Amino acid sequence: MNWLTKLTRPGVKGMFSKKDSPDNLWIKCPKSGEMVFSNDLEGLQHVTPAGHHLRIGPQLRFAYTFDDGKFDTVAIPDVKQDPLKFKDDKKYTDRLKAARSKTGQDDAMAIGVGKIQGIETVVLVQNFAFMGGSLGMAAGEGFITAALEAKKRKLPLVAFTAAGGARMQEGALSLMQMPRTTVAIQELREAGLPYIVVLCDPTTGGVTASYAMLGDIHLAEPGALICFAGPRVIEDTIREKLPEGFQRAEFLEEKGMVDKVVHRKDMRDTLSSLLSVLTGKEKAA
Repeated sequence: MNWLTKLTRPGVKGMFSKKDSPDNLWIKCPKSGEMVFSNDLEGLQHVTPAGHHLRIGPQLRFAYTFDDGKFDTVAIPDVKQDPLKFKDDKKYTDRLKAARSKTGQDDAMAIGVGKIQGIETVVLVQNFAFMGGSLGMAAGEGFITAALEAKKRKLPLVAFTAAGGARMQEGALSLMQMPRTTVAIQELREAGLPYIVVLCDPTTGGVTASYAMLGDIHLAEPGALICFAGPRVIEDTIREKLPEGFQRAEFLEEKGMVDKVVHRKDMRDTLSSLLSVLTGKEKAA
């Protein structure tokens, strides 16, 4: 207690007490270091004034992609929980509980069906906030469910990928999702249905080595890290400094690995134009 506190009359102190403010009231732009008011981000589609595309979850992604934000969700089948009884410094089941509490999702994948400028489409979104969007049995089942839904309805599939790779807590069972999702994509091809991938930050590891790079067309958000092994691992291995922007979306577009880098505000219009060409359906004005 200081001398000013002693002199303050009862009841007056409460008038000048510090009000609680949310921790996320301001967000620091990773690109410029500028502080951005959180409430302004929704109107900017969660892109900072400096152009940094912040990571977003399925609900925002669906809202920005579908006409008027309207869509129907598709349930993903349940899979066996913790098949290997895995534990490191935490139980795998505890990690799942924490991720579910944080995101409100059962796992990393979410599926929506709606119209993109009038063209009905199945959209799959991978949520990096759920254990780094890691590819496990549930995520694999999510991708296959989306592909089967597209095939059943005779609709194109758009996948927004974001992942740190395979889920280590499921061992070889997670790696098995790579060939399983590849087979699902082949079924789409045989049915003559378009498959477009939008590579978001980051898309790495086993996801890049499977369904993320098997699209008919590959779009990417600006600045997205897209790779199998990250730049730090490569630098430590070859003992050389990598080029500026190595493995970022713009670098990969220049090298032909990505077809086009698209700003988030232009993504819906770009997708609808591509879908119109690929399906022969006219998009709405």
